[in-house]
This record gives sequence, structure tokens and C-alpha cells, in this order.
Amino acid sequence: MKTNESAHLTRNATAETVSDAPGSLITLLTDQAGLTCNTATFDEGAAGAPVHFHTRATEFFFVVDGRLDVLVDDEVTTLGKGDFLAVPPGVKHAFAPAAGHTAQVFVGFAPGMERFDYYRLLGRVNAGEATVQDIKDSSPVYDNHYAESAAWSGRRRSAEP
Repeated sequence: MKTNESAHLTRNATAETVSDAPGSLITLLTDQAGLTCNTATFDEGAAGAPVHFHTRATEFFFVVDGRLDVLVDDEVTTLGKGDFLAVPPGVKHAFAPAAGHTAQVFVGFAPGMERFDYYRLLGRVNAGEATVQDIKDSSPVYDNHYAESAAWSGRRRSAEP
């Protein structure tokens, strides 16, 4: 397939993959001014993304496979294969595989947020090459602002009752 300046093609075989935490892989697809997209693949029990919000973009999720717990404001909902969710700017959210499940999720931001370097930073923290403080310091750059939620911290994370 030919591409021009307005088209972007990422082949699965050559897409960059970042291990951002144990049991979690992010595959980078496109990172441009209008749209940022990646896939997130979570093993059972993976921590997922902590509670956060964005001020400049809507983040959206499409569950390709598995089950995904998602916090929106202070309500936890479980999404299944084929479910779609869009979270507008300013709304706190978090996500992780549902207890006892894996999840594969297509994630996007509109407009694009140029987040690939943020994901790479998460990978460096996971590898011990950067610190959690580096992530906190990057909040204004990558528009990723951390928050708290009793609903999220109290959710069931294990398949065990």
C-alpha cells in the first residue's frame, strides 16, 4: 500500500512494543497531532493504568478481547469484547484487566497527544532506568495527571473470592 503525507501505516511486524509494567505490553501505532493510537495487552493480574485524567484530549477504548475494568469518575464498569468507551477531558479514569481475565484493548486519543515518549518513559521505569518521580515530573508534558479513587483502590483484583 502506498502512503502519502496524510496517511499513516504501521505494520504489526515492525511496530514498537514497550513493556510498561509486569504483564503489560503497549504496541505503538500512530502518534500525530490529530490522533494517537496504541494497543494495550494485559496478562491476568496486571496492574493496568492508575487513576488519572487528561485536560486536552478524549481517551477512547475498544476491547478487542478479554474483559477490562474501567473507572470513570468514581464508578467501576467492566467492559467485554467489542465494548467501546470514550472518556472526555477532565474526567478521571483508570483501567486494568478484570479479575481472573486478560485483556487486549485498542486505545486512542483525539486529538493526538504525542504520547509515545511517555510510554517509553514507563518502559524505562519498568526496566529500572528511570524513576516514578520522572513520571510525576512529566505530567504537564504528556497531559497525564494522577488522581485518587476509593472505588478503584477497593475493586476486586484477583479471581479469588
